[in-house]
Amino acid sequence: MLEVLTGTGLAASAGLNAYIPLLTMGVLARYTSVIDLPAGWQWLGNGWVMAILAALLAIEVVADKVPVVDHVNDVVQTVVRPTAGGLAFGAGSSSETVTVSDPGSFFSSHQWVPVATGVVIAFGVHLLKSASRPVVNAATAGVGAPVASTAEDATSVIMSIVAILLPVLVLVFLVGLVFFLVWFLRRRSARRRQRDAARTAGYPV
Repeated sequence: MLEVLTGTGLAASAGLNAYIPLLTMGVLARYTSVIDLPAGWQWLGNGWVMAILAALLAIEVVADKVPVVDHVNDVVQTVVRPTAGGLAFGAGSSSETVTVSDPGSFFSSHQWVPVATGVVIAFGVHLLKSASRPVVNAATAGVGAPVASTAEDATSVIMSIVAILLPVLVLVFLVGLVFFLVWFLRRRSARRRQRDAARTAGYPV
């Protein structure tokens, strides 16, 4: 079960920022003993790979904080984030961490399953992030974009570390994500009703 929570947390993190969970695993595997990546994923700890991930992360961090540019970035990341989520789930769920000592007991076969699972999780989080950002930009005239992006980056970092060190706490994030989704859908529905009412009354919208 811990393998699933570790993979889920890392994939969800990738849905917010594609490069943070991959870079986190690479750094921790290379410089600490808290995670031992399996043979097929040890390339994440390669110096050149980490340098490339760090450069891509820097670009992502800047682009995601500029209104309009963040929308273009989200379109591009529609492919990148789910892919990173698949890699993060696959690597994280099959690695040995301080909390997971026998990952092979869960994913002993069908090696494509964790990757596919990670793609789905990251894609879902990415869609929620992409749908909420225009609402934030419209409500704050673009001022809220850097704040929202910074919060998302911070959440991605925390989620990546927690998924490796304390995967049980991933459940707390998942519960929070459900509550946020319900709140967001209700708010979006209320705004739609307000626009329809204003349009019916003949007011500009």
